[in-house]
Amino acid sequence: MVQAYILIQTEVGQSAEVAERIRGIEGVEQANDVTGPYDVIVQAKADDIDALGALVVARIQRLDGIARTLTCPIVNI
Repeated sequence: MVQAYILIQTEVGQSAEVAERIRGIEGVEQANDVTGPYDVIVQAKADDIDALGALVVARIQRLDGIARTLTCPIVNI
C-alpha cells in the first residue's frame, strides 16, 4: 500500500468545486481546499506506486479547474 499527499493548484475560484469532485474518486481518503501556495490538498492511497501514478494522471489531473499537481508519497507509514 502506498499513501501520498497530492498538492493541487487550481484555476482562480475553483478550489471548492475541485475538492468536492476529487472526494468522489476511489482511492482518495480526504480532499480539502486550503489557503497558501496550493489550493487543495488530497490524501490518497493505492496498491503500489504505479497505481498511485494512474490515480493522479488518469483521474485527478484530468478534472476541469486543475492547473498543476505535486505528488508527495508518504515514506513512513
